[in-house]
Amino acid sequence: MEERKKIIRACTAAKSLYLIEEVLPKLKQQYEVLLLSSPGPGLNATCAKYGVKGFAINMERHISIFKDFMSLLRLIKLFRKEKPQMVHSITPKAGLLCMTAAWLTRVPVRIHTFTGLIWPTATGYIRSILMATDKLTCTFATHVIPEGVKNDLLTYGITKKPLEVLGYGNVKGVNLKRFSRRPEVMEIVEQMKKASQKFTFLFVGRIVGDKGINELVAAFNRLNQEMPNSRLILLGAYEDRLDPLSEDTRWLIETHPNIEFVGRKKDDELVAYYTAADCFVHPSYREGFPNVVLEAGAMGVPCIVTDINGSREIIREGENGVIIPSKDEQALYDAMSRMMTDNEARQHMADNARRMIAERFDNNYVQQCLLDFYEKVLND
Repeated sequence: MEERKKIIRACTAAKSLYLIEEVLPKLKQQYEVLLLSSPGPGLNATCAKYGVKGFAINMERHISIFKDFMSLLRLIKLFRKEKPQMVHSITPKAGLLCMTAAWLTRVPVRIHTFTGLIWPTATGYIRSILMATDKLTCTFATHVIPEGVKNDLLTYGITKKPLEVLGYGNVKGVNLKRFSRRPEVMEIVEQMKKASQKFTFLFVGRIVGDKGINELVAAFNRLNQEMPNSRLILLGAYEDRLDPLSEDTRWLIETHPNIEFVGRKKDDELVAYYTAADCFVHPSYREGFPNVVLEAGAMGVPCIVTDINGSREIIREGENGVIIPSKDEQALYDAMSRMMTDNEARQHMADNARRMIAERFDNNYVQQCLLDFYEKVLND
């Protein structure tokens, strides 16, 4: 029996394994799969759930020369011991460290997926450093997969290598069975509807400045004064150390009677929040390919998004949502107002939303694109 080829899937933080885990059962049928991330309960849980071996090597999200060097040495040691045929990284620091270590240890196939870029919103020498690290990642990789950021990688000269866009550009896809109006979901929704009959705007993600939360809260505050039959639900977590909100925004979130901060949600409760929403709002400054917009669309919810990478690939203006300029509070206010007042247009977008996601981003299709790509690069 032919020995199965060994592949390592790597990400910086264990919490990012959600981008990888759904395809693991299919990968295990063909390959020996190893997972790699910084230590965290998510790594142990994912390995146990899918029956794969995992390795914990700390990788700092931010620049830390000494810690990064020590992480690189540990990765080199691991790759020499395991001798994988492929290392495939996702997220920035894992990309830099794993592609470097894989190149130094002569791993034949070295793939990095860019799910987003940090430097477009950075300034000064930090921007230059971040761009330089992405260039190194591409230099050491044999294959580069962009998720919604192909134009930026080419325009700014990050790499001259051919970029491998899989399917319609998304690396995870949407599980349309999970994101559907199942009875158990609708039971939760009914309880939510009883609690409030107001027009509901929903945001899901990190509650930080880069996600456009300052503009979103300000726009909603104005809108609610004119249309009090509205509410804004913020689902996610603050990151005060990395990207804090303005003091005014934080105060409004904590005191406004029609703004609800509900923290993180998962499983059927998360799906129910999407289902109970009338409009999903994602005014982010930068993205790779925002899965939350895919999920909202899968639940038949029209979306307001900014004109950035990823979002503009999911939303088609006037068909399943509205696209506005980034960092533009007035444009956001106008779009939210239109969603509340133009019922015909909103219903048209809602009617198209799930179909447009299913046609391009069903997770089975996305996973097959990845499997076909692996088959090609591992047998070239």
